[in-house]
Amino acid sequence: MLYRRCSRFPGSVSGGGLCADRQPRRRRDPAATRTALLRAAAELFAERGFDQTTVREVAARAEVNQALLFRYFGSKQELFAEVLSHNSEALLDSVAAPELPRRILENVLAERAGSGAEHTIVAMLRSFSDERAARVLRDELGGSYVERLARLSDAADADLRADLVLAWLFGIGMMRSVLGKDPLAEASEEVILGHVTRAVSYLLEKSAPTPEEDLGED
Repeated sequence: MLYRRCSRFPGSVSGGGLCADRQPRRRRDPAATRTALLRAAAELFAERGFDQTTVREVAARAEVNQALLFRYFGSKQELFAEVLSHNSEALLDSVAAPELPRRILENVLAERAGSGAEHTIVAMLRSFSDERAARVLRDELGGSYVERLARLSDAADADLRADLVLAWLFGIGMMRSVLGKDPLAEASEEVILGHVTRAVSYLLEKSAPTPEEDLGED
């Protein structure tokens, strides 16, 4: 057991002895600390965006020393990138590719962010205006999201189609949640989901097989 040392205490050795109450020091758990910082950062980025979130606030919400944030992540930008990557992986791993556009749109339309991937979507919407965050967002959106969506189409320009879908989904979120533009802001989620998912399925659909492909080559 670890004990705190006392410089001035009856019966202690000069230079600092063991305190009589022998209070144990709180053991550091790096994994738990890192998880707490990621969770706190995801919440704050979703609430305020990248620019308006400070590392001091993240550390305070995670209830850890601010120095540990820099030890584990190096900077706010690296922390933001880690939040996006971590939660995006969780979303992509838990959703089949055909369901991904709908799930993204559901998160975009959600009035309040829940946890995990939902925080990531809202954080993206609230951080586009910051140049540093925008660079991270381009890397994230241009990587895992586009790659997964592009698999839904066998068109020669599948990557472009995936980009168009993402641009539309996040544009809807920006108009509805950030700008509050009517009638989009007042429309029901069910109506929006119906219109958008039909259009997205058309844009990303695979081409119908030719008769020769259906029958196979002789």
